Amino acid sequence: MLFRYLATGHSLASLHYAFLIGKSTASLIIRETCVALWDVLNSAVMSQPTTAEWRDIAEVFGQTCHFPNCVGAIDGKHVRVPKPIRSGSRFYNYKKFFSVVLLAVSDANYCFRYIDVGAYGSSSDSSVFGHSHFGRLLASNALELPAPQNLPGTTFLAMPYVFVGDEAFALGVNLMQPFSSRGLSVERRVFNYRLTRARRVVECAFGILANKWRFLHTPILFKLDTAINAVKAACVLHNFVRQRDGYNFEDTLSHALGRTQLTGVRGTAHGAHVREHFCCYFMSPEGALPWQMEAIEN
Repeated sequence: MLFRYLATGHSLASLHYAFLIGKSTASLIIRETCVALWDVLNSAVMSQPTTAEWRDIAEVFGQTCHFPNCVGAIDGKHVRVPKPIRSGSRFYNYKKFFSVVLLAVSDANYCFRYIDVGAYGSSSDSSVFGHSHFGRLLASNALELPAPQNLPGTTFLAMPYVFVGDEAFALGVNLMQPFSSRGLSVERRVFNYRLTRARRVVECAFGILANKWRFLHTPILFKLDTAINAVKAACVLHNFVRQRDGYNFEDTLSHALGRTQLTGVRGTAHGAHVREHFCCYFMSPEGALPWQMEAIEN
């Protein structure tokens, strides 16, 4: 029954007629099964990577996305929910509907390495990230990231391993964001292009998730706790299926999850220093791609 609901988004009334059980019983089954799935699969398919695993993730990013020393792409999406009781406007987002935020970190194989579900729909990506468990681990250097390493083809200035996000996330030593779009030099346009190539994997992961588990295309008509548990269950099932069945590229092209609000945030000077070195590397003979100049002109 749970898989029928997650795959189709059918209402409790539809499940009631399909399985000949009461609506309250169907709701209870869905709620308890979602919790059980998360408890069982979380440690198996979404555990925190070790230092060696982070290094393996970075190698795949370098090979497929051409962004060395990258260990994950970060983004947030809105998941529609009914207005929770006595919640005021906290869940009302800038797109004029009620939602919770799904914040995710994806690797280059479109698997989620970390998720945070349940933040207010009115919150920005940077606020959700800063208050999340993952954000606190990154800020306290507790993620067991590998030590800084030279970029491919270079022998100087070891660079830290980084995550990539859009302009909603604060620039830091281990978190890269694109340059502002106004008055960009060629070098910075190339950097933005290369960062976007790496960051798009999390968008593709959201596309695969929403198109396989189609309950995400409609408002989740359950209590807030059950809706959050359903999203968490779908995310671990996404990883479980990805690791065993692969993916269909067409599933990544679109999804029904709303984009979170973009608000500019100030980064750190050390982060800006790291970004400038990546910028220079992408224009060097060792780091340039043959087609990057043509790509930024289109």
